[in-house]
Amino acid sequence: MAHPKRRQSSTRRDKRRTHYKAVVPQLAKDATTGEHHLYHRAHWHEGKLYYRGKVVLEKTVETTEEN
Repeated sequence: MAHPKRRQSSTRRDKRRTHYKAVVPQLAKDATTGEHHLYHRAHWHEGKLYYRGKVVLEKTVETTEEN
């Protein structure tokens, strides 16, 4: 395996890392609910899972019976 002969300076290291930047995720606004969500992602709103403005799944509330 190759090993560096000399230690790379912090300036050279930082020059290489200047292009690694955090980007703000692009958000979409759902037409039906008005919620902001990530593009191409389903999102929950009031117990329902929406994707592209349509209800995909409804959250069911499970009740436990005590004897």
